[in-house]
Amino acid sequence: MQLIGQYDSPFVRRVGIALTLYGIAFEHLPLSTFGDADAFRQHNPLTRVPTLVLDGGEALIDSAAILDHLDQGADRPLIAPSGPARRAALQRIALATGTADKAVSFFYARLFSSNLDAGFVARCEGQIKGGLAALDAGCAARTTPWWHGETPGHDDIAVACVARFLSEAYAHLVKLDVYPALAAHSRAAEALPVFQAVCQPFIPPQ
Repeated sequence: MQLIGQYDSPFVRRVGIALTLYGIAFEHLPLSTFGDADAFRQHNPLTRVPTLVLDGGEALIDSAAILDHLDQGADRPLIAPSGPARRAALQRIALATGTADKAVSFFYARLFSSNLDAGFVARCEGQIKGGLAALDAGCAARTTPWWHGETPGHDDIAVACVARFLSEAYAHLVKLDVYPALAAHSRAAEALPVFQAVCQPFIPPQ
């Protein structure tokens, strides 16, 4: 099994962490969607991360779809099986990954354009900050060490991965100390061995 993509992507990283927690052996191929686009395209026509190539050669794309596949074979999935707890976890994941999606799109817009409309910039920055504020409020309202319970689940992982990504990719905009509960969540996650093992500082595309 091969996980393709660099760990500075919160989407790749959350899959790598889940694979590790599930005890699934995999090879990590840190291909770049820019520098290694031709090689990447052989596995994923969208040239997007992450891509998980199964042992039989089938390639799965999109972190949510990949984790859904992994959950089906897990003895103790990292998300509630059904009901309100599952919906709440999925909502937190959607909020975190949606904020990251917006941030990635805005990052490339800034990278490839020297004259962005001021209204567009304000809107994008507002969406990123709004997502962070909502995640911070969710962390502050939590009454257990993690939303999943005593150990992190997919929602805990996604939120922590996105928080680190935003603080590095948008260092000029995102200061985690402004979001104290989210910052505490991030510190607790990053202190775990699995987060330290599945980690890479942000590398801007060239």
